Amino acid sequence: MPFTIRPSRRFPMCCPVTYQCGLFEGHGTVWNLSLTGWHFSGNLPLRVGEVCSLTVNLPTQETLYVAAGIVRWMRGEEYGVETLMMDDESREDMEQYICQQVEDKWIALHEQRTARPRNQEVDRGF
Repeated sequence: MPFTIRPSRRFPMCCPVTYQCGLFEGHGTVWNLSLTGWHFSGNLPLRVGEVCSLTVNLPTQETLYVAAGIVRWMRGEEYGVETLMMDDESREDMEQYICQQVEDKWIALHEQRTARPRNQEVDRGF
């Protein structure tokens, strides 16, 4: 498999996914997402190149619907799926979720950096 740079940053998460491939349905867990794809594990085996649909229940209670995604890689019961087709409302909800994740991480980083000034002396108990 050739090395490629991902077009979008991944964001960790843990939420349920239901996916369909042909007449079969699988259930699993999404481990991370990006603007262009998904990493999840599930009980229905998939093959590289297969097209499937996904229903993802975000922690924020929104439900995302991916009408078509293509399996780009697999490792055991883990899959990387690139989004091919998603309705506008689901895309907006996903973008809003990702923006909130970025904002939360920025706030946490800012709070961590401002918790102790750089030049503050530390009492080492000597």
